[in-house]
Amino acid sequence: MAEIELDMVKVEAFGERVLGFMNGAGTALFLSIGHRTGLFDALSGMAPSTSDQIATTTSLNERYVREWLNGLVVAGVVEYDPASATYQLPPEHAALLSRAAGPDNFAFFAQYLALVGEVEGDVVDAFLNGGGVPYERYPRFQGLQREETARVYDASLVDAILPLAPEVVDRLKTGTEAADVGTGGGHAVNLMARAFPNSRFTGFDISEEGLAMGRHEAEEWNLENVTFVRRDAGEIEGSFGLITTFDVIHDLAQPAAALDAIARSLAPDGIYLMGEIAASSKVEENVDNPVGPLLYAFSVFYCMTTALSQGGVGVGTVWGDELCRRYLADAGFTAVDAHAVEGDMFNVYYVCTKA
Repeated sequence: MAEIELDMVKVEAFGERVLGFMNGAGTALFLSIGHRTGLFDALSGMAPSTSDQIATTTSLNERYVREWLNGLVVAGVVEYDPASATYQLPPEHAALLSRAAGPDNFAFFAQYLALVGEVEGDVVDAFLNGGGVPYERYPRFQGLQREETARVYDASLVDAILPLAPEVVDRLKTGTEAADVGTGGGHAVNLMARAFPNSRFTGFDISEEGLAMGRHEAEEWNLENVTFVRRDAGEIEGSFGLITTFDVIHDLAQPAAALDAIARSLAPDGIYLMGEIAASSKVEENVDNPVGPLLYAFSVFYCMTTALSQGGVGVGTVWGDELCRRYLADAGFTAVDAHAVEGDMFNVYYVCTKA
């Protein structure tokens, strides 16, 4: 075998990138901790403070707080003044890391990286033996999904996403039967039920934990026009003027069966609004996607593997626009329009009808 002569410039350049991957991974875990502990929320409103002051304000252990702060100082997230031994989160950074940032809060997303890291051993086993990692191995997933729904849909569902199909808003105001399939914690369907009291809504999901969250919130909001039903997406039935799914179909074991059921359950003039991941089915077209590596990581560590654990097809997070449209066509949707929503870099929204 001929000896391969390495281009050392390329080797060194790639080595720097690998170090960047590793440093970024460590920083991402710190972002997750900052979100979960409320440290970013506290820092976003604080003047330069010592680690003791920050720990006292947040009721957290000072030694851990100090090490966390130091890690973010060297990562360029937090600023440090050696003369006063004080730390400060710049307002420009807080705008992307605190809960006040809403959909722009990147620290929230870092929690997913921490979550999937918990099942790395299970995923490695699936590489060796096939199959997948079952949903039960992700005990925090429902809570994270509900928090994500609240961040995104509180800001844009009623005012920006539903109006992508103007006739949808008109119908909901007048009164129609609507369903949210794969409703998870039910926040999206509750938001719609509160905004459109003349319509009736049903949230379908197989997770009793998620449905319980939805029912509890509906009771807190005194909603009488929403019902939650435990049912597989492929077995829903009814006659709905509107059906929605938000980042659901690519997670399912049998996405074609779910889309067939959705098409059957639409009224003749019904509209299906599907939120899905904004990506291509062609890997070469995802190279420039700013969140491409994250999307494939989420697929391997959650979306694809949970579907495969159920004997599903495992289309994965990055099934992409082309395959998505093919599935919709096979289900009988003859008109499909795709829309982006400003501020939502992860999703594309398809407005689908059967005629």
